Amino acid sequence: MSNIPFKRELSFEYGKPADISPLIRRVVAKNPSMFTLHGTGTYIIGRDKVAIIDPGPDLPEHVSALLSAVQNETVTDIVITHTHIDHSPAARAVKAATGAKTWGFGPHGTSSNGPEVEEGADREFVPDQELGDGNIVAGKGWTLEAIHTPGHTSNHLCLALQEENVMFSGDHVMGWSTSVISPPDGNMGDYLASLEKLTTREEVRYWPTHGPAIENPRPFVHAFISHREKRENQISECLAAGRTNITDIVKDLYAGVDSRLHRAAARSVLAHLIHMVESGRAKCDGVPHIDGIYHSLKS
Repeated sequence: MSNIPFKRELSFEYGKPADISPLIRRVVAKNPSMFTLHGTGTYIIGRDKVAIIDPGPDLPEHVSALLSAVQNETVTDIVITHTHIDHSPAARAVKAATGAKTWGFGPHGTSSNGPEVEEGADREFVPDQELGDGNIVAGKGWTLEAIHTPGHTSNHLCLALQEENVMFSGDHVMGWSTSVISPPDGNMGDYLASLEKLTTREEVRYWPTHGPAIENPRPFVHAFISHREKRENQISECLAAGRTNITDIVKDLYAGVDSRLHRAAARSVLAHLIHMVESGRAKCDGVPHIDGIYHSLKS
């Protein structure tokens, strides 16, 4: 189905900082999985007085690698794209070691008290300073603009590095896979609106937290939007054909996908169905939920 030009290849060595641009270094955590690809890519921004984006999972060897990478520098700021356990927990140890200020949109969403997503929520992270849409975090030779991009989580931020005209896209746009959108904190309507928001921007490259860079990102984002629209059309066809529960829809639409991913796929289908109910293209017998019975409505 997908026409998205995914790429999975990444040249790296776990725990070793790699210069990937004049202002950016990356250290990859050894937490590979079906949801993190090779692992979390933590970014160090600037030289001498630096920021760290997404310090990653609470793994002592990763924290040690990060601190070693900046041992002759001053970490002034720690910026979090969103509060999943592969992105934010190491902020506590890095802050304790460096005294840096932590930044983020806010703590994990209060709406997210339902089933846990595969990535897992970090409900302990609370930023020292909240970052709203358009706010700036700046340091020696670098400037980060926060772009609120809810959808994957309600508190997701992308971060534009103005000096290089690039964006750290977190899990909102990744080069190797689509993002998991898992209600209640994940919201498909918000996600699509956030993708549309990025189509108006001019950054020339995205650096996701997992996987390789995305070159020429605007067509890539349009492909993500098209993918989600096609998925909702497929769900409508399933409903019209009498497959009215999420289990049957997943079996149909994800027949060729590793069954270990079907749970995440079911959460994504639920997110689509909630969006379709809200936009008048489907209905549910009761409040939309994972075990609900759904019916097609004409657009």
